[in-house]
Amino acid sequence: MNPHAYCQDKAAQSGSSFYYSFLFLPTGRRQAITALYAFCREVDDVVDECHDLSLAQTKLDWWRQEVGRIYDGQPTHPVGLALRDVLQHFDLPREQLLEIIDGMAMDLQQTRYLDFKGLQLYCYRVASVVGLLAAEIFGYSDRATLKYAHDLGMALQLTNIIRDVGEDARRGRIYLPIEDLQRFNVPAADILEGRHGDNFRALMEFQAERARQYYAQAFTQLPAVDRKSQRPGLVMAAIYRALLEEIARDGFLVLDRRTSLTPLRKLWIAWRTWIKA
Repeated sequence: MNPHAYCQDKAAQSGSSFYYSFLFLPTGRRQAITALYAFCREVDDVVDECHDLSLAQTKLDWWRQEVGRIYDGQPTHPVGLALRDVLQHFDLPREQLLEIIDGMAMDLQQTRYLDFKGLQLYCYRVASVVGLLAAEIFGYSDRATLKYAHDLGMALQLTNIIRDVGEDARRGRIYLPIEDLQRFNVPAADILEGRHGDNFRALMEFQAERARQYYAQAFTQLPAVDRKSQRPGLVMAAIYRALLEEIARDGFLVLDRRTSLTPLRKLWIAWRTWIKA
């Protein structure tokens, strides 16, 4: 299979909202961001689907070696081959791809975060770094756009964490900082055992407000000159903000279900945001 076709299939099959933010891009940029997304999916799948920690670490180490091969011009994986093509047109630092892998590796090393500062490092590696790479692909002329990309990545990852609290708990992971659980008197056992309550809803509203603040901060930092080039990120933000508010309207019932938007609604939000940007 053609490497870019492989990446396209990987993106489409994931059902992720990211897919909808790529739809209106010209071919070169769409192939580039799809290859980056496929890379993220590959290394994320290692952590989520491989239950042997030693084997998962070995696979992540293989991907670190593949990153080296990408920049040496000799990758072996379809995603690596696609990224080798991308590097001919876009400046994607090797260190940032490796940092994404480092973020995924954190899931093999810890299942709790003491405070938000610790969680920030995780979010930076698995999401803000992706945002910085995406900003390079979309194009920008004002370096302030990188601050926007960083904060938007944080907002999107915090939304992911809110949506996936129950799913992550079933894997034994709690990303909500321990200091926040203690502040709202929510024992970790309540999350692991799927017990909703007033304290849990208050905790989740606090998390949602933190995410909203990052969205607002990101938007204020996006220079007007780069607004059109960064439309894919704005599409993603619109879809994820709609998801966040849907979860809030449902009362944060995230422990036993996974709230999602329909493909048609995502497409409508994507089109509407794209033409307005």
